[in-house]
Amino acid sequence: MAKPYSGVFTACIALAVISAPLNAFRPYLIQRMVDDHIFQLDISGLKNVAIIYMLVVLAVVITRYFFIYYTALLGQSVIKDLRVRVFDHISNLNLSYFDRTPIGRATTRTINDVERINDVFAQGVITIVADLLAVFAVLGIMFYTSWRLTLICLITMPFLILATYIFKEKVKSAFERVRTQISEMNSFLQERISGMRVIQIFNAEDQEKEKFRSINREYTQANLDSILYYAIFFPVVELISAVALALLVWWGAGAYLQGTVSFGALVAFPIYLNMLFRPVRLLADKLNTLQMGLVASDRIFQVLDDTSIIDNAGKKVKAPISGAVDFENVTFAYDGINDVLKNVSFSIAAGETLAIVGNTGSGKTTIINILNRFYQLRKGTVKIDGLDLMSYDLPYLRSKLSMVLQDVFLFSGTIMDNIRLRDDTIDEAKIIESAEMIGAHEFIEKMPNAYNFVVSERGSNLSMGQRQLISFVRALVFDPEILILDEATSSIDTETETIIQYAIEKLIEKRTSIIIAHRLSTIRHADKIMVLRDGEIKEFGNHEELLQIEDGIYRQMYEIQFEETAA
Repeated sequence: MAKPYSGVFTACIALAVISAPLNAFRPYLIQRMVDDHIFQLDISGLKNVAIIYMLVVLAVVITRYFFIYYTALLGQSVIKDLRVRVFDHISNLNLSYFDRTPIGRATTRTINDVERINDVFAQGVITIVADLLAVFAVLGIMFYTSWRLTLICLITMPFLILATYIFKEKVKSAFERVRTQISEMNSFLQERISGMRVIQIFNAEDQEKEKFRSINREYTQANLDSILYYAIFFPVVELISAVALALLVWWGAGAYLQGTVSFGALVAFPIYLNMLFRPVRLLADKLNTLQMGLVASDRIFQVLDDTSIIDNAGKKVKAPISGAVDFENVTFAYDGINDVLKNVSFSIAAGETLAIVGNTGSGKTTIINILNRFYQLRKGTVKIDGLDLMSYDLPYLRSKLSMVLQDVFLFSGTIMDNIRLRDDTIDEAKIIESAEMIGAHEFIEKMPNAYNFVVSERGSNLSMGQRQLISFVRALVFDPEILILDEATSSIDTETETIIQYAIEKLIEKRTSIIIAHRLSTIRHADKIMVLRDGEIKEFGNHEELLQIEDGIYRQMYEIQFEETAA
């Protein structure tokens, strides 16, 4: 991941290598000032060493600044690219991934887990290397100054290492629980906030609040456990450090009186001791940060390694296409086991309109999902203009199809942005012309700022009918060769449906159209009508032909709806 930024990575390592001995050199200069100049009353020499000391401190400050800055720059650069890579990969996954993955979990992977990767660079590998270099540099100068005092300081080191190891293991377990719980919380909140209307309709607020309290309690407890380990660990480290300092003073004072240790060394060693213990004390925390980063990276790479990505091996770009569609012995199952479509075969000539009717779960929407290549075909062949669907370049293929769904999704932004989907090649004049043809221009002009009216998330500040009209305009401006209407008029009132029915008929005159509808009155003029049941084609023909079938499914559906309309 850091390969494109190898220069910055190298600079970070170089700064760590330079900073370690420089920082460790400061107590040594203090020792020299005490032993060689203060005790010798050498004011001139003391001034020179003091200047050198100040220059060393300045050099340490500068190298530390650039080290912190470049490690942060490296981390942010890596996660910037990684976010794009993850989002790009998720964008190319087929819909089966989203069928089995909660949105909150995918959001956690893209945001929270990616942030943990930044910690690996800003507080993980490089800083651990820098701290280890600092420890070795300090130990080297300590042994050079007085090996006896150094050994005294190291007496408590095994206890510090043991405490660090126990802390690391406990915090690792707690942090893993934190990561799991925050993923659960994100999934819960995403789903409940999106479905808040349903929760309020069914007066389920109290039940959902209790569920959230339970999830929040688990998340809070996981955080409290990690805080508890910190609260125990740091006082223990302070205690070990205090014991080490007490041993140093006790033995060092005796050694000074015996003349085996200089007073300057006795002054410098408490500083060495602090410089030695501080990196070791923080090492456990940084190792946990590194481990959490590795766990997060593992989760991210599970997403990146997901093999349900939509294959785009096709290269054919046939311009223009006429829109003839052929399904040949198509069998499909979302789970790979239970077939939703069973050996389905049919043809639509270019410019024809096919209407698909059937009960819920019969496979109507599955047909258009396969045509758009949202899912990988299990068995059979689908062709457009006689060419296998898989042979087409995927972006090109989808540019030739437009869909109007029953559940219209509008993004936050203006009506204009939602119609053109931020494709600046579609000019405003074409959008207005399409809106006038559909019958949406009048209501859009009445909105504040007209086409620049700001739509809230999911279009909640528009009526269902208004959202549906905008989706019709959106489908039209892309001028598709194949138009798909999936229950597109089911959420529109009778008056609005009357407004757009003529526009729909004009729209489908010059292109191949597939219409899924429950209202049979909207499809009676279709060239062909296909009746599905349990994933199989039961009847196929035009409106008049299907009505002639005694005890036919279509005829029964039509008679029931006719009776309901008459009533």
